Amino acid sequence: MSELSGQVALVTGGGRGIGADVARELSRAGARVAVGARTRDQVEAVAEEIGGIALELDVTDQAAVERAVEDTERELGPLDLLVANAGIGGPEGETWEVDAGEWWRVFEVNVLGMHLSCRAVIPRMLERGRGRIVITGSGAAYLPGASSTAYPASKAAVVRYAETIANALEGQLPVFVISPGLVQTEMTSGFFSDDAPWTPPELAPQLVRVLASGRADRLAGRYLHAEHDDIEDLIERADEIERDDLNAIRLQR
Repeated sequence: MSELSGQVALVTGGGRGIGADVARELSRAGARVAVGARTRDQVEAVAEEIGGIALELDVTDQAAVERAVEDTERELGPLDLLVANAGIGGPEGETWEVDAGEWWRVFEVNVLGMHLSCRAVIPRMLERGRGRIVITGSGAAYLPGASSTAYPASKAAVVRYAETIANALEGQLPVFVISPGLVQTEMTSGFFSDDAPWTPPELAPQLVRVLASGRADRLAGRYLHAEHDDIEDLIERADEIERDDLNAIRLQR
């Protein structure tokens, strides 16, 4: 039997890049996958490839998000996993010169979209007593050297949100926040040189697969990097990680 056989997953931002690769990995592991994104032809192509369902989805639209969750459960069954992956990069230019609406749009997609996705699935998962959530964060949330503000600030909010919602759901639903690393995608194109320290694109999907399996549930609320963290090692060291409060981006007293 495949590792995730019988599970139902919804991947937002699943039409291309990291999200599409996550959808493919979950499908290979046996999950039934709904792929949601704004561009219909992209989600249809991924869904057809993996035998899943395609959802044209704007995560900033609350009604659309709730409808996507309902459609997923009607077509595939009760939802076991949400991968809240939808995100966009920031506008180019100096912060004080870029259009304020474009700047705020990054927060609408990256933060509000994540919240609406979580908000739509959590009551259903709590009612059934099962489910997991994986949220895509970024090293941009904490790494030095950034000069633009929208994307790093939005991802800082995402990481903090994931940690705090994991606290609220402790003992009920595991919530994880991951960094895929620096992956070559359409969103990163043009921002980094060809010889940048690119992360192999398969690592984030492999990490999500392990988190979906339930073997890493004791790491809920921890910040997990697809390239720099060995998830199997972390699972074995769960006692130490809890005791010393490791893999956390917060004040250490």
